[in-house]
This record gives sequence, C-alpha cells and structure tokens, in this order.
Amino acid sequence: MTTTMPDHGGLPQREDDRPWTDPALPTAERVEALLARLTPPEKVAQLSSTWEDIEADGPEVAPGSNHFGRVGDLDDTARHGLGQLTRPYGTLPRPALEHARLLAEHQRQVMAQSRFRIPAMAHDECLTGFTAYGATIYPTSLGMAATFDPELIRRVGEAIGADMAEAGVHQGLAPVVDVIRDYRWGRCEETYGEDPYLVGEMGEAYVTGLQSAGVYATLKHFAGYSASMGGRNHAPVHAGRRELFDVILPPFERLVAAGVGSVMNSYAEIDGEAPAASRWLLTEVLRDAWGFEGTVVSDYWSLPFLVSAHRVAADLSDAGALALRAGMDVELPDQRGFGDALVHAVEQGAVDDDLVDRAVRRVLRQKAELGLLDADWDPRPPALRAGGLDLDKPENRRLAHAVARSSAVLLSNDGTLPLPAGGRIALIGPCADDVRAMFGCYSFPNHVLAERDDLGNGVEAVSLRTALAEELPSVEWEFVQGCPIRDEDGSGIPAAVAASTAADLTVLVVGDKAGMFGIGTSGEGCDAEDLRLPGVQEELVGAVLATGKPVVLIVSSGRPYAVGRFASAAAAMVQVFLPGEEGGRAVAQLLSGRANFSGKLPVQIPASPGGQPYTYLHPALADRQSFLSNLDPTPAFPFGHGLSYTDFEVDLLAVDREQVPTDGEFTVRARVRNTGTAAGAETVQLYAVDPVAQVTRPVRALLGFAKVALAPGERATVRFHVHTDRLAFTGLAGRRIVEPGEIVLHAGSSSLDTPVRVVVRLVGEERDATVLRQHAVPVTVERE
Repeated sequence: MTTTMPDHGGLPQREDDRPWTDPALPTAERVEALLARLTPPEKVAQLSSTWEDIEADGPEVAPGSNHFGRVGDLDDTARHGLGQLTRPYGTLPRPALEHARLLAEHQRQVMAQSRFRIPAMAHDECLTGFTAYGATIYPTSLGMAATFDPELIRRVGEAIGADMAEAGVHQGLAPVVDVIRDYRWGRCEETYGEDPYLVGEMGEAYVTGLQSAGVYATLKHFAGYSASMGGRNHAPVHAGRRELFDVILPPFERLVAAGVGSVMNSYAEIDGEAPAASRWLLTEVLRDAWGFEGTVVSDYWSLPFLVSAHRVAADLSDAGALALRAGMDVELPDQRGFGDALVHAVEQGAVDDDLVDRAVRRVLRQKAELGLLDADWDPRPPALRAGGLDLDKPENRRLAHAVARSSAVLLSNDGTLPLPAGGRIALIGPCADDVRAMFGCYSFPNHVLAERDDLGNGVEAVSLRTALAEELPSVEWEFVQGCPIRDEDGSGIPAAVAASTAADLTVLVVGDKAGMFGIGTSGEGCDAEDLRLPGVQEELVGAVLATGKPVVLIVSSGRPYAVGRFASAAAAMVQVFLPGEEGGRAVAQLLSGRANFSGKLPVQIPASPGGQPYTYLHPALADRQSFLSNLDPTPAFPFGHGLSYTDFEVDLLAVDREQVPTDGEFTVRARVRNTGTAAGAETVQLYAVDPVAQVTRPVRALLGFAKVALAPGERATVRFHVHTDRLAFTGLAGRRIVEPGEIVLHAGSSSLDTPVRVVVRLVGEERDATVLRQHAVPVTVERE
C-alpha cells in the first residue's frame, strides 16, 4: 500500500513498505530493515555529526574549536543524512525559541537530504544545567556532590532533562563521573568528588533523572582523565590497572549497569594507549565485561587528536579506522574521521563493512527508541509547537536554590555565625559582588559569554553582596573588593584592611571565576600550579585576618584550595563550590541563620599547597610518615566534614551478624541524634577498613551514607544493607575478589570523625567478583 506521509512542516514523501517507521514492530526488526537499505555513504553518515553554529573566531568552547572551525555547510555535511547535530543551543546567545526554530529547519534539511528521511539526534551540554542562553544555572557538580543527597540530584537531572526534551534535544553530554585524583586539575568542579562510591551515587541519581525525561545521558570521560600527570588537562595518565579498576572505573561500571545511554571517551592517554582507539577499553571492558548496549561517542575532535596529539594514526582515514575498530560509534562534533575518509576506506576494503554495521545498528536503535524513525515524527521541537520555551522556570529556580543551600559546607565556627542582624559589617573580597564567580565553567555565561559582559547572564541572579543587603537590611554594610580574582594587583588591600578595622566583623569572600582554557581560574584547561588561592588573594586574606577583628572566611571555588593555615585565625569558615544562579540568596540565608548548613565535603581541604596528588582514599603509606619525610599530608578538613548550627551524635553502631560468607550480606545500624537546639540534617557516613589484605588497601573507604533531617532532640536509626560485593578489590592476580578476613566498620560525621566502630569477619573461600551484583548500599531510616 502506498500512502503520503504528513508534512509537519517538512517535505512530503511517499511511504513504500518502510517497516522501520512502524513503532509497533520490535526495535531490532525495524533497525535491520532500515540498515539493509542503506548504502555505505548513508551508513557512515549516521556515525557523523555537524556543528552548524561553530565560529572560527568565536569563543574557545571546546579544545581546538577556534582551530578546527566548521567542516562545511549542512547541504554538504548532511548530503547522505546525518547522525547528530552538535550543540544547537549551547554555542551562540540566541533567544531559546529562535534556537528551536533553527533546529527545526536543520532537521527538515537533514530529512530532506536523506533518502529515508532519517532525522538527526541533537546533543548539547548539560553539566550545571542545560547550557543554553537563559537556562537555569545550578551549582556545579562538585557542589551537587556536597549535598550528599542523591534524591535531590535526581530531581535536578529530571528538570534539566525536561527542559532539553522540550527544546528538541535528545542527548545530554553529562554527567562527568571522573574521580578526582589531583586537586590541581581544572575540571575538579565538573566531578562529584574524590570517592568512587559518592561519584557513583550522585552520577546514577543524575542519569536516572535525565533519562526519565527521554534524554540520553553521556558518561564522561572514559577513562582516567582525572588522573592526568601534574593535574594538567590532556596530560598522560600513569595509572596502574588496580587504580583503574578499584578507583576510576567503578562509577562507569555502576552506571552502565543502571542503563546509561551513552559513554564518551577520555582525551588523556593511559600508559601510552589513547582511549579513543582502545579496543581494550571500548569493547573488552565496556561491552564484553560490563554488557554496555548504548553508543560510544567521541569527545570533540578525539579522532583528529589521534593524529596530531597521540600520534598513533598516520592520517584522518587511519584515525577513523582505528576508532571504529576499537568500538567508537559516533564522531563528535563533526566528521573528520568518520566522514568521507571512512567512506573511502570502506569502499577500498580497508575497513570491514561489519564494523560499520555494528555502529550503525547502535545509532539506529537509539533513534528508534526516541521515536525519530516513526512515520509521524515531527521535526519541530515540542516547545516550538507550543509557541514558547522558558528554560528558567520558577520551579527550576526553587530547585537550584535548594541545591545551593544544601551544598554549602560550614567548615568551622566559633559562634560568630549566624551573623548579627545589626551593627557594622565589612564585606570584602573579589567574589563577593561578581555574579559569574558563582557559575561553573559549563554554565552558558562562563562557557560562551566570558568576554561578552554586554549580553548579561541570560538569567536573573544576584551577588552575595546584594543578597546579604536584602537578607540583613539593618546591618551597615561596607563593601571593598580588596583585589581581583586572578590579577597580581594588591593595591586595594589597604582599603580592605581599613574597612575591616572599622567594622564589628568582616565577611571575606575569595575563590575562583570559572572559565575555559585559561580564561578562568577553574574549569576546563584552567589548571593550577599549586593550591594557593589565585592572584594575590592569599595576601588579602592574611592582611584582613591580621586586623584581629572576627572574620568569616568564605571560599567559593571549583577546587579545594589549601586554606588550612587560615583556620585557626578565622572566626568561621565556609566552603561553597560555585553555587549557581541562586547561590547569592542561598548563602545569605545560611549566614543569617534563616537556613541551616547541611553540606559535607566531597573532597578534602588541604592544609598546605604542595604534596599533591593526595586524596582521602589512600593507603597507609600515604599517611604522615614523620620519620621518613618532613612533609605532612594531613588535611585541614577531611572528606565528609561539615558542621551545622546544631549538634549531632552518632552512636550505637551494631551489625546483625559477626560472621558473613564472602558471598553474603549483612546489615549495619547506627543511631543518630540531634542533641542541639535547632533543626538540622546530618549525613551519617559508614566507612570500611581492611586491616590486612593481599594488596595495600585504603586506610578507610566510604561504604554508604544517609542524610537525615532531625528536629531538636529527635533521633533515628540508620540501617545500611551491605552486600559483600561492596568490599571487593583487585587482588594480586589482577582479578577482582572478595577476600576472607576481618573488616572494621566505622560510622560518624566525616572520614576522620567516626566515634563508633564494629568488626565483621568475612568467612569462606576467596570469591571471584569479576561481575558485581550489587553496586550500592541501600539505606533505610527509622525515626524513633
């Protein structure tokens, strides 16, 4: 039967026995029917992408974007169809609905040039919110991790996914589930911290939320990127297989098991092997061992980098062939390796047709699942059909506020906080009155508009200075910047000292302004030589503290800085990790006492700027060895630390059995009580210590956690349901095992504040744990 397809604003087309357009048929059947009709150029086109909005003289929004520029116009790059449209919203500052109209036009053109009217998937960035002009800017990922609240972050993913789906975007390039190994790395702000379990918990929450809205999440960066030497972006990684499998890979493995849709390769090399060309990583580990069924997409220009940076390919044709054989499915952001060069290699017999078909099947399966192959698919985004697109909805702003408030960490307090409602307070520091200093590097203002102040931020946001004046209107505020964020200009420090001296107390706000490739002090390509505050901010802090007046030191940053030496002199210290568009109001409410602190550190705060890399997840040999080295790596504030305006007590730790089979489960319970006078939330943390093992093990590792809100005097019992898979590690033989022996469990308020302990003994034979059945530790909370 021959029918005419509906137009929907596209071109009419005759329908002649096209089973792949029938959503009632099994997806695999639809994919095979379409695949059988495609020519080699049409197949390769499904593995390719194009970036219409890229400007060679525009902002550097990806490594080499100014160098690479556009491949060509859409009439050429999509002449056989197209796999993906790159960043239709996240490149240029247009009104959202105008972006939607252009996206519809591009989809119509892609479909018109495809013999079978196959649309492209559209992808965009979404790390701290949808990276679009005017979209909600949430706290950066490190701030999200500081909430220790996966359910809250699931709601963030859900909200971001809903906005992207409404805008017609099908794939989001987030989350980053790299585990921090060196605080100097500029992309620390993009991660969920330095513990693989915390990263996995937060990553799964975000992925679940995003994909519930019908947008595929993309895990970044597979793998080892965060372990680059010297904390330098794109530097080599010298990680052993044990560090990879026990620290770096677990979040990826967990999220593959949770059904993530896509994985993106790492730029860095691991022991001489480029991940974009690594069959071991992309096929043997990811697919054969873990069973991943989604798509592998290249980080931008990873295929050309195989030629220019890694030097493992002679030319682009060679790079495309290497990546395809390794297990790469889609080249982003354009088609230099998977374009004409790959078509030529296939036609010459240099690349096996089956490899191309393998990748195309994966791409078409996702297009079918998204509805893009359906006969009635409409190229207009839902928002365009509805006639409006609000990317900063009131409910999103409320959610951004909740995350910002929950992510702030009270490091210390001698009673100076909450701030008084009256009197004279000096507000000092380069981050106190700069709204963009609250945004991450993948927020649209800092990512695209870093040098375009005339365009504003696209969203309504107030600085901490404005928010504090609104929050405490009876206070007599005096603001002095003191110094710039990064420039070596200390000329304003005397004025800051004078203001502090004349005030009753001082709020001093220092830290980062995120950017890209050296524009900022934190973010992609903004690595640090050491962990001193940028510019002359350390001089400013020292000078203000020397006045002897009470000082509340607030650090708003994308990485932990070595501010430990100020801890004894400051009356109170607060750490926030780039808290987003609602950061000013949220932090002001916390400082005034209208809201209570509940954030916990997802990273340590170092005491000194050297001695890196060093995180809490280290073996005993990395602890202080005073008789072997004069350097003391003990942190100023440990992983998991965070105070409140009330007090909590964790006690009565118990386990339901003393002996557990190596292939068994046990339940640990702890009691937490609010012993203070204010309502608050405590994160009860359970750590495991393996005192004797066949390989060196961390001095302690996070096993599970639960954030519990309690009224004054209220108490609750927290039960951790632990499968022995959570105690697995890579043994001497290079296999993951669960080993019999004693495990000491500690519980408390941080990695170093664990007042209660209990011992459980694993019994039986050493167990092979190559395939994990349980990645998480479910928690139940019972209020008493």
